[in-house]
Amino acid sequence: MTNRPLGRRELLGLVSVAALAAACGDAASTPAAATSSKAPASSSSRPTAAASTPTKAATKPVDNGQDVSHGLVGSGAVALTFHGAGADSIARGILAELGRGGAHATVFAVGSWLDADPSVAKAFLDGGHELGNHTYHHKAMRSLGPAEAKSEVEQCAAVLRRLTGTPGAWFRPSGTPSSTPTIRAAARAAGYPHCVTYNLDSLDYTDPGAAAVTKNVLSTVRGGDIVSLHLGHAGTVSALPAILTGLAARSLRPVTVTQLLT
Repeated sequence: MTNRPLGRRELLGLVSVAALAAACGDAASTPAAATSSKAPASSSSRPTAAASTPTKAATKPVDNGQDVSHGLVGSGAVALTFHGAGADSIARGILAELGRGGAHATVFAVGSWLDADPSVAKAFLDGGHELGNHTYHHKAMRSLGPAEAKSEVEQCAAVLRRLTGTPGAWFRPSGTPSSTPTIRAAARAAGYPHCVTYNLDSLDYTDPGAAAVTKNVLSTVRGGDIVSLHLGHAGTVSALPAILTGLAARSLRPVTVTQLLT
């Protein structure tokens, strides 16, 4: 495969395939054991928008253009994405702050977390948010062989399908900010055409405090970004009001991944 940016028409085609797969049913705060897999910030992969062409189709990130890391540069929206697992009370705190701020988000849910409390899936869907697949056990996917990687994706897809009726339109690998050929093959086998990563890392999983999380997001955020956040970290709950206020001041709408890319 040639390493070239996908145009808007091609990207929307892939999004349509993902949505169709979800409709047909084909297809962090990270758990405590997984918080050690600290994904690096993605500032080096952030696209540069030409001042004269603010709606230029966004380029694609690493791994031969297989991962979606951002939407259209200069758009009026950003996608807030949460790695989904952690204490129920914190997850519901984040849900409440999103509701108060009129924001929508995508939660990449860990299947075992959903199994432990199925009501959380309904709560996020009822709040106007969307759920994606973040594997079943949140293992470091780069260390998995093909069979185990495929099982991790398919098990979570099955949980999502059972609880929500679809496996979700999107997949994000666990324990790594970007995919590999093995990971991509596992995702495609479960019905996800490509993987979703991010280009703005809040670093909230390092628990630096609410002020630092807010600064990490607002100091560089721009239209088209996909922002990485986590459920299960109290600092993220505390940071959300200021983040949402800051986005509004910049005329940026917090949306789901599907809303950002369509």
